[in-house]
Amino acid sequence: MSDKNEPLLDRKTAARYLNLSPGTLAVWDCTKRYDLSPIKIGRAVRYRKADLDKFIEQRLWSSHKTNADPPDSARR
Repeated sequence: MSDKNEPLLDRKTAARYLNLSPGTLAVWDCTKRYDLSPIKIGRAVRYRKADLDKFIEQRLWSSHKTNADPPDSARR
């Protein structure tokens, strides 16, 4: 669970942390493609680093699962 005193990252900083463009994060937030748990404060959007780290870990796990060795029948 994240620390309540954890600083919040603005969209530009969060995008840099994920090696994405701020526009990509904006689209994901709008379309709900990925749940990065954005926090809206007025017009400003902020992200918790812990939520971004969780997103990265989920992607690593998914990537690992899909890169498993193919079944024996596919090796022929």
